[in-house]
Amino acid sequence: MDVSWGFVSGRRLDRHGLTTPVADVAAAARAMCGTHSQVLSAAELSIGLRLADGTRQDVQNALWSERTLVKTFGPRGTIHLLPAEDLALWCGALGAIPSGNPSPPGIRVTPEQTEELVTALGTILSDGEFTVDEVTDALGVRVGSWAVDPVVPAFQTFWPRWRQITHLAAHRGVLCFGPNKGRNVTYTNPARWLPGFTPAPAAESTSWLLHSYLYAYGPSASPHFARWLAAPPRWAASVFADADLDEVTVEGTAAWVNRGDTEFPSAADGVHLLPHFDAYAVGGQPRELLFPGEAAKRALAGSQAGNHPVLLVDGVVAGVWHQKKSAKNVAITVDPLRTLTAQQRGQLDTQVERVGAILGLKPSLTIDTVTVGPHA
Repeated sequence: MDVSWGFVSGRRLDRHGLTTPVADVAAAARAMCGTHSQVLSAAELSIGLRLADGTRQDVQNALWSERTLVKTFGPRGTIHLLPAEDLALWCGALGAIPSGNPSPPGIRVTPEQTEELVTALGTILSDGEFTVDEVTDALGVRVGSWAVDPVVPAFQTFWPRWRQITHLAAHRGVLCFGPNKGRNVTYTNPARWLPGFTPAPAAESTSWLLHSYLYAYGPSASPHFARWLAAPPRWAASVFADADLDEVTVEGTAAWVNRGDTEFPSAADGVHLLPHFDAYAVGGQPRELLFPGEAAKRALAGSQAGNHPVLLVDGVVAGVWHQKKSAKNVAITVDPLRTLTAQQRGQLDTQVERVGAILGLKPSLTIDTVTVGPHA
């Protein structure tokens, strides 16, 4: 079975909630296999674009009032919003990925120290929501000065030694984000509001994650799965080999889908605006098909996706855009790489109105060159 890229894109757009809106905020995060939230305002927009009429406030409510979302370290060790209902499976799967520590000797924590830190963090964070400085002070008392020595280079300063395992503690299920204290982030233990929480078994979780990934991003192959997770390629290949999958080809290249999931109802159609680090662009592979021709030069930072907000036309990147917010307005500049038809221009207007509604601001649209560089 050979599938054209247009039909692959059409299925992904639909399953990501970009053509058929999903029911709620948690369902939007699930449809993407996690919402990248290094920039929380971009994550709010990613989720809002997958809802019929949701706003950024709905995301805030889901995080801190309803607790149906969790802000934590997800794929690639980067900050994501994940459905609380799926957190045990996420932790079980992410915790099963073999990981190394790139820090040099003298800075690197040993496996034994990692275990000690994870246990201590689980205990400390069970008592509340704490800033990084508060966690550091508590670890210094409980574990010892070695854990908090400022030896990790970061942003023209040095972080305490324990912070090199923050994402591992999250994957082990003892750490996630709490609400900010002023401008400072906080960490807490998810078991505080998910009673009895513990990561699910590794084999069950890994199988679940692969099937979830292939549902959202398939057809795909193990190198793409490895890249999405920042996992060892051999490990990803073994996960694929152990799974019950169907092989298809995409534009003549072998790829895999979940067993029996071989329907591709329609080709991609329409115009979409995606913010920084939107999952559709970050997780979509192969890059050369999603970012064809000039789009690779204009919308990628090297080989990295997500650093530019992108314009999609018929499921592929066909431009970049920028937003400038003020108290009541948002000025949106779109820089297409192709001439838009009258129908596509109307769809773009609709997308701009939707962005304004999500942000709670009055939008305006300008078609012009975007000179803003990539987000770090």
